[in-house]
Amino acid sequence: MPKRVDHDVRRTEIAEALVRVAGRRGLHAVGMRDVAAEAGVSLRLVQYYFQTKEKLLLYGLHHLAAGFGERVAARVRAAGDDPGPRAMIEAMLMASLPTDEESRTFHLVYTSYAVLAVTDEPLAAQPFIDGPNAAEEAVAGLLQKAKDAGLVGPDVDTRAEAISLLAMSAGLGISILVGKREPESADEVLGYHLDRLFRGGRRGGDPVRTGRAPA
Repeated sequence: MPKRVDHDVRRTEIAEALVRVAGRRGLHAVGMRDVAAEAGVSLRLVQYYFQTKEKLLLYGLHHLAAGFGERVAARVRAAGDDPGPRAMIEAMLMASLPTDEESRTFHLVYTSYAVLAVTDEPLAAQPFIDGPNAAEEAVAGLLQKAKDAGLVGPDVDTRAEAISLLAMSAGLGISILVGKREPESADEVLGYHLDRLFRGGRRGGDPVRTGRAPA
């Protein structure tokens, strides 16, 4: 009896191979033949599932975003049964920082997608903007929840703060990738700005902060 192939699993394996190669060489340098070799399958099989490199890249982007969502969910679970808005925002921001090999690959490849989307209309018009928009909505919603509960000041512009926090996280991630900043320093910077937003809201177990931004 012929072995039954799980096509979703096979697509996922190919997408993971794409991410691994892109993490080593940069997304711009990756071809379908490279992905096939990394996945240990034939080029024809990759073409069977994705037909074109564009379709492979689009699927890879969705796969990357799904993996990020899983890491955020794991951080939220680790924060306890009822983590609250601050802990959930912190989970989202910290999950994207390149603090280990997996998150480093995510940040590097996702940044490569951002650069590619500047000149690739399908990437720009289809899913690439959706992820950042969803993150912005999520952080703004959590800040609004905190505002309604009196955890942040009544004058806080939740949308502007959400945009600022996400932009800060992305910039800190780049600075870690290029060796300008250590992950611990980036964590301190994010913590400082969250302390500024949340009333008396230092992270559990954190030392009392000085009120000065980390260097």
